[in-house]
Amino acid sequence: MYEVRAVRALGEVGREEWDALIGGGSPFLEWDWLAALEGSGCVARKTGWLPQHLVARDRNGRLVAACPLYLKGHSMGEFVFDHEWAAAAQRAGIEYYPKLLVGVPFTPATGERFLTAPGSDRAALVQALGRALREICDANELSSVHVNFCRPDEVDALREVGFKERVGFQYQWRNGGYVTFEDYLQHFRSKRRNQIRRERRELAAQEVDIEIRVGEAIPDEWFPVMFDFYKSTIDKLYWGRQYLRPEFFEHVRAGFKRNLCFVMALHRGQPIAGTFNVQKGGVLYGRYWGAARDLRHLHFNVCYYAAVAHCIDERLERFEPGAGGEFKTLRGFDPQLTHSMHYIRDGRLAAAIERFLIMERREVERAVGSMRERSELKAIEPSAGDA
Repeated sequence: MYEVRAVRALGEVGREEWDALIGGGSPFLEWDWLAALEGSGCVARKTGWLPQHLVARDRNGRLVAACPLYLKGHSMGEFVFDHEWAAAAQRAGIEYYPKLLVGVPFTPATGERFLTAPGSDRAALVQALGRALREICDANELSSVHVNFCRPDEVDALREVGFKERVGFQYQWRNGGYVTFEDYLQHFRSKRRNQIRRERRELAAQEVDIEIRVGEAIPDEWFPVMFDFYKSTIDKLYWGRQYLRPEFFEHVRAGFKRNLCFVMALHRGQPIAGTFNVQKGGVLYGRYWGAARDLRHLHFNVCYYAAVAHCIDERLERFEPGAGGEFKTLRGFDPQLTHSMHYIRDGRLAAAIERFLIMERREVERAVGSMRERSELKAIEPSAGDA
């Protein structure tokens, strides 16, 4: 038997006992990352992200399972878009907000969403938390529960307790056992291979050098610069939303450097562009990009070519640059399926959404199949354990 309850701040759970459930899993579920979002004020009631993390303890009080849970007053910063569902609910006279979300704020990266103790019955614990989520939703008359970017085993477990699956896709890079970046280029068609070489040469001709620093090797003075780059991208986009504050960058500098990888473009020694990446377990996750100057080919070199070269050098298995961007296919990033699970309390809305999910899945699978057939790269067999 387990006692499941909600905590309103990650600080109510010890760092060591929370992280003991993670091991080599998702860096975005580590205590220091989630606590940085809360401690910097990026995640709070006033931003529409009220923490309600679920924890399960055994009869001896040992933490055996947990999930990051938020009461949401909107659908921003989730990247599994349900705006049409909210609009349909409004037309039917159903209150869609607030809702419950299991996920990592502002982070469209697949990973564990339910943490379980090593050696435990993982499926049973995921189902126990799934049932608890449904009960909370029903008891508080909330519209729904959403579990975003979850793992296949979580999909299977949640399906057994009444959640419905949604399928999407992202463009990701997979390591085909490349030895060097040039070896990687040999897998492209000649026209695209020559184009990438030209884009790299032309940036170098503009006296731009690219440096990659990982973990403690990242200079402290790069963190405020990286926030400025992040903010510059938000300011340039009419749809841009600033989710992060300068304090967040200070929090991760102090407590999360071990999992960070910064790619910085320097012009005559001065930073002019960069990307903030997270690295763990053989995977590089691209998160934030920005530039103080607009130079030809700067974006592709900093965001993609340098990161891919880093993955090859460090023998990383995968590079997930984030949501969107069909142009990524031209640079060797092919579509990979993503999964989310949803419980809708109102039967009418649930039935309509279930019909939508069936049609959407067919369209997604058809699109992904077509894009893979037109891949710029020669076929690569997926490694064991790929989601």
